[in-house]
Amino acid sequence: MRFVRCGNRIYVMQVKTKKKVTFPHMGTISIAWAAGLEKFGVEPFVPPYTSKKTLSLGTKHSPEAICLPYKLILGNFIEAIEKGTDYTAMISSPGICRLGEYGSCIHNALKDMGYDANYIELQLYDGIAGMYRFAKEITGSKNPFMLINGVVHTLRMIFLLDDLEARLAYLRAREIKTGEAQKNFDKALERVKAGGNLKKMKREAFEILNKTKIDPEREVLHVDLTGEIYLVCDSFSNQNIMAELGKMGVEVRRSLTVSGFLKDAIIPKIFRKGETHLQRAFRLAKPYLMRDIGGDALECVSDVAYAHQRGVDGLIHVSPFTCMPEIMSQNIFPAMREDMDIPILPLIMDEQTGKAGYLTRLEAFVDLMRRKKRISAAA
Repeated sequence: MRFVRCGNRIYVMQVKTKKKVTFPHMGTISIAWAAGLEKFGVEPFVPPYTSKKTLSLGTKHSPEAICLPYKLILGNFIEAIEKGTDYTAMISSPGICRLGEYGSCIHNALKDMGYDANYIELQLYDGIAGMYRFAKEITGSKNPFMLINGVVHTLRMIFLLDDLEARLAYLRAREIKTGEAQKNFDKALERVKAGGNLKKMKREAFEILNKTKIDPEREVLHVDLTGEIYLVCDSFSNQNIMAELGKMGVEVRRSLTVSGFLKDAIIPKIFRKGETHLQRAFRLAKPYLMRDIGGDALECVSDVAYAHQRGVDGLIHVSPFTCMPEIMSQNIFPAMREDMDIPILPLIMDEQTGKAGYLTRLEAFVDLMRRKKRISAAA
């Protein structure tokens, strides 16, 4: 609505504006979401990046025993609505994990707080068809070419961002000047946010990141990071674990990524190459876990076996406090250690987790892996 003065009279004009759609943060995924929504002709409303304020807001209005990702997502939405978004977009998933209830619980919590924002849900395991319906609902458009283009662009952006993060992990463990890789990564993200031709964007982003000066001969430890996918991917909730390990000369491989998840849940089989994470999980988790028990438990159990097969120096398992599937997987790890010679560090995170004790555990784990590696090399 706009007010226009003509002489002594004021006229009210209806001005068509784009819908403002917000979404929760989880690592760098907001960049892909924003790019996809722009392709749909919708204005992305990116909330402030997750902070202590976000966590405080989410915790204040959440059930005490609910897990950390729920509190952070609710905090993201509260901040976005207070800053003027029109729609909140949330993912949903079937099965045993509480993620399937996040959407309705968060929607009800926002209504109870007096916030009046439209709510849209994306059913993850409905594949491309589900993303298409989601895009159609957001835009109100029936143009299939525009909608499909937006979906495909979003998926390609997610793969690009995960590739950049994997490269960052390699450079962090070998950089000569501490922090240079992160600075170049931040510049590469700015290039990605600027948009344009995807191939050119990818080439230029990697060129920026690869300016980092490294010592290729440095002794580097290799660690797989597994656990609940939100905590694995989100640097705020996992207390920037990949950066902290990188400073200690550890290259971290995330076993769970959004792009890996998309290969199982969204991308049709004919477009997949090789074995997906979930397919590998069903194969390697046996005989320790015979079925999916919700969340990422099956994948986590299989990740231990996969890390052992590849001769990885260690594995870190991060999970939110009260997450039952991850508690189950952690209770399986001792039986796996009897058969597999790999150090495992379980870390349980909530809003009370302190930085100092957390870093002490990481440092001790890195020392353990380094001694074990040198003893094995000398034998």
